[in-house]
This record gives sequence, C-alpha cells and structure tokens, in this order.
Amino acid sequence: MENPFCKRQLNFFKPILFITDHSLLVIMSHLKNDILLRVLRGEKVERPPVWMMRQAGRYLPEYMVLREKYSFFERCQVPELACEITLQPIDIVGVDAAILFSDILVVPQAMGLEVELVESKGPILPAPIKTLSDFDRIRVPDVHETLQYVFDAIELTKKELNGRVPLIGFAGAPWTILCYMVQGKGSKTFDEAKAFCYSQPSMAHRLLQMITDTTIAYLKEQVKAGVDVIQVFDSWGGLLGPDDFENISLKYTRQIINALKDEVLTIIFAKGAWHSLESMSETGARGLGIDWCITPQMARELAGNKITLQGNFDPAKLLSPIPVIKKEVKKMLNDFGGQCHIANLGHGILPNTPVDHAKAFVETVKEWKKESVMRDQ
Repeated sequence: MENPFCKRQLNFFKPILFITDHSLLVIMSHLKNDILLRVLRGEKVERPPVWMMRQAGRYLPEYMVLREKYSFFERCQVPELACEITLQPIDIVGVDAAILFSDILVVPQAMGLEVELVESKGPILPAPIKTLSDFDRIRVPDVHETLQYVFDAIELTKKELNGRVPLIGFAGAPWTILCYMVQGKGSKTFDEAKAFCYSQPSMAHRLLQMITDTTIAYLKEQVKAGVDVIQVFDSWGGLLGPDDFENISLKYTRQIINALKDEVLTIIFAKGAWHSLESMSETGARGLGIDWCITPQMARELAGNKITLQGNFDPAKLLSPIPVIKKEVKKMLNDFGGQCHIANLGHGILPNTPVDHAKAFVETVKEWKKESVMRDQ
C-alpha cells in the first residue's frame, strides 16, 4: 500500500537534505541539550530538565489536524507521521526531551491480539485472554517483523531532531499490558484482570512472562535504533497492594530494567505505587516517576538519595490561570530542591490544556532559580 504521507513536503525535512552522516554526527555532538541525560546520570545540573507525559498529542492544534486525516494506528505506524508528532512539542512548547509518539498497546498487537482505538472512548481488544486455549492466539513475536515501523520512526526522529534534545522510548510494564489483554478495554479498577491473576495464577504468570520477553526484545531494538532513555509505564501499578505489586508487577519490570540498565538510562513510572518506591529504586533504574498524591519529601525519603525523581505536577493544575501555574511550579521545584529531579506532570497532560499554559509550565522550570534555598542560606 502506498504511504499516503510520503507525498507531503514537510519543512522539517529540508535542513538535513545536504548534510552528510559525518557532518550530522558532528552537529549533534555540539548542539545536543543533554540536561535530561546528565540528571539521570546523577550529575549536578543548572536547573531541572522538563518534559511532559503525553506531550505529543491532542492538546496541540497541530496534532488535531493530523488526527482528522489519519487513524490512530496510522499515526503510530507511518514513521513520518510519528516523527512529525514527536517533534511538535519540541518546536511549540520547548521541552528538554522528545518522547516517541506511539502507544503501549503496540505490544499486545504485535503478540497477536487485535487492538482497536476508538477516539474519545479508548482502547478495545475484542478477543481478550480468558482461558488456556486463548494462548494459542498469541506468541512472543519477532519484533523486527511486527514492530519495525517503531524502529524506523525512531531513526527518522533522531535524524530530524538533529541533536536538539534526547529522545525517550517507552513501553508499558507487563502488569499494565496484562490488564488490557485480559480486561479487553480500559477500566478504573481492572477487576477482571486482577481476578485472572488471583484465580489463574499459572496462566497469569505465563502471560506476564510472554509480555516481559516481548518487551525486552522490543526495547533493546529501540535502543539500537537510537533512543537515549527508556521509560517503563506501569499506569495501573497503583491498583495493587505492596505484596501483589512485587509479585505481579515489579518482578517483571525488574527483568526489563536488568536487561537494559547497562545499555541505556531507564525510568520507571508506576502511578500510585508509592508504597514500593524503595523496591523500585533498587532495580537499577536511574529515575522514578511519581504522581501528585505523594510529597517530594516523602518520595525522597522512600526512594533514597541515589536516584532521580520525576514529577509530580497535577495535570489538572495546568487549567489554572497562568500566574497560579507559575506559583505552583515554583513551589514544586523548591520542594524537590533543584537536583536529582526531572520536572514533569504526575500523569499525562489533559487534552483540554491550553497550549500557553503548557508553555508557562515549561518556561517557569527553565527560568527557575533556587529562590527558597537561596533565602535560607
């Protein structure tokens, strides 16, 4: 099938047409904004780096233009589209890192399950995993055969970024992916997925291991394609108590971090699982994402001083007047203390967020000085 996007002539392709590979590498080495990488390596930085989860998406008018023309999975699977969407918040909002435009559900899709994404309703998996016979329909795939479009998008995006900022790749944690593969749709409680784990533990762990093996192969290829950081999203980790989180979730996320930690900087974001910050900090990940329901002080006490914390601005606060946003952002930054911190939201940016409010968030971080710290000295 002819790629419908290839005929489009985009301005952001033009500057690199006459740059040789060697020249591009030289330019990248001089222009790269590496503040995100430095803070994850534990180095002292002049200010916290800033990016926002779901920063490439439906709060941006430029993204909505593409959404009207292409289906969700076209936007994910056509590398030129994924690249353009990934770059939009870099150009428009000015964040310190790009995160590849994709979706965590490309993994169950690659494993053999049908995945539909209905606009305004969320994901639907029409034939979820329920019984032993359902395992005949899924597999640990060859990621080159099933997910090559992601690696192509990474390579193109790295080229188009031209060294401006690092590129973050990602995948869902195995527990979060199991939730969708068993429940078949989004849920506030994922009670069917939890019941599956409790009533059929051998099948649940078999499925979790299949997801883990697929995810490790998938993320290793993302690294080969050029991503600078990997984030593992455990969006539903907070639905589990401490013991279940260890047995059903972290046990498998730990395998992923172990497989990647010597190759790439890694971040774990397990929303709501503050009870296990200490355990997560011991995985070898370089960063831990936290939401707004825990204070920076408590998160630091639980996670220790040897890991970077990311977060934890409430996305709904971006709907406040801009002066309030700036005041609240400064408070967050002061509470984290300026070091070992990545400024981010505690979850994804809301679709009704005004773009100038997102810009105010980013600009306040970039302009911040340790006001309260300086006053106290």
